[in-house]
Amino acid sequence: MVRPFLWALALAALALPQLPDRAAAQAGLLSGVVDLEPLTLSVMEPMTQAPYELEAGKYYRLDIVCDGSGELAISGAEFFRNVWVNEVVINDIEVRPLGIDSLEFDDAGTAQISFVTIRPGTFVLRIPGTTGESQQAIFNVR
Repeated sequence: MVRPFLWALALAALALPQLPDRAAAQAGLLSGVVDLEPLTLSVMEPMTQAPYELEAGKYYRLDIVCDGSGELAISGAEFFRNVWVNEVVINDIEVRPLGIDSLEFDDAGTAQISFVTIRPGTFVLRIPGTTGESQQAIFNVR
């Protein structure tokens, strides 16, 4: 008589070849990037025209463009805590951070952030010290 433990072990061994390779499963995540409309930092212009509608678990790329009209920053600790930032690219320099709280532009330029949304919710990036709706970007993650 075969013990139940051995049956369970044999069944588990048969199932292993059918499980996808972890690296292969994750490789598709970073190749299916969705480019978002750029976010604009300006003293005179709104940051976005409409909220961003995102899906949890998807990979996105966002250009943050500063027009140089002032020394401007963007912050959003809650946003950055609920996404996994793959990299930030500034002047062809790729930074792979462990965490971000804000980005500041002293002059005109572009920073590109690629990230994976982790948790559903509504998150905001805004110019620090502002309260106007035009000086924020809303990210609805479902």
